[in-house]
Amino acid sequence: MNTADKIFKNMCKDILTNGVWDTEYDVRPKWEDNTPAHTIKKFGIVNRYNLEESFPILTLRKTNFKAAVDELLWIWQKKSNNVNDLNSRIWDSWADEKGTIGKAYGYQLSIKHKYKEGEFDQVDRVLYDLKNNPASRRIMTNIYNFQDLHEMNLYPCAYSMTFNVSGNKLNAILNQRSQDVLAANNWNVVQYSILVHMMAQVSGLIAGELVHVIADAHIYDRHVPIIEELIEQKEHEAPSLTIDKSIDDFYKFTVDSFKLSDYEFNPFKIKVPIAV
Repeated sequence: MNTADKIFKNMCKDILTNGVWDTEYDVRPKWEDNTPAHTIKKFGIVNRYNLEESFPILTLRKTNFKAAVDELLWIWQKKSNNVNDLNSRIWDSWADEKGTIGKAYGYQLSIKHKYKEGEFDQVDRVLYDLKNNPASRRIMTNIYNFQDLHEMNLYPCAYSMTFNVSGNKLNAILNQRSQDVLAANNWNVVQYSILVHMMAQVSGLIAGELVHVIADAHIYDRHVPIIEELIEQKEHEAPSLTIDKSIDDFYKFTVDSFKLSDYEFNPFKIKVPIAV
């Protein structure tokens, strides 16, 4: 079964058919030639992925699985804001002369906070609660820190996770304020599906459902013809995800701890222009 392709196609069709253009506004994003990068968008997209059924990676085109996992570990495990700790170069445009992206993403997850049980950063608090208080309805993270926004080179897009244990299943909600559907949608879905699997495994749970909530799901004007071609591509069966079951420590996972088997995808190759 492959639900990722179906969800992606339905979302894109909905945006293109029922979305609203922002062409009447003076928008911040620009293309490389300094032309305003306008979008067509839908507000309040909610997609649900059953991680027990299949791993939600697109087969309409290839998603770079290793690079996506590497970035996830950079943020959630290394808790880094320095692009030199990342194997890909996807953050270079937002890095300063020291290689940092400011007080953003991993930096926020590294800050320790005081609780009655002691001091924890946000990641370690989640891990503590999943093992010691799984019935809690307060297991969540949030990296949209208003106090530090002026020192972030990019405001967080995917900004909060809420974890919830139902029986022996770990479910989660990913909240995202804004998303470039073509460039980032499945990338983020893959990443946070892996995060749920990681958290579940080290907590003695089973990965259940990932709910992805996007406030502003948009397709850029120059991406529309690419999306129209992409959603007409053939769907393949979802690949199988294998995780190194010997790992019981969140901080011992590596990119090589995760493997996809039988990942078939269409040779849909096109340079995707990125608005900055």
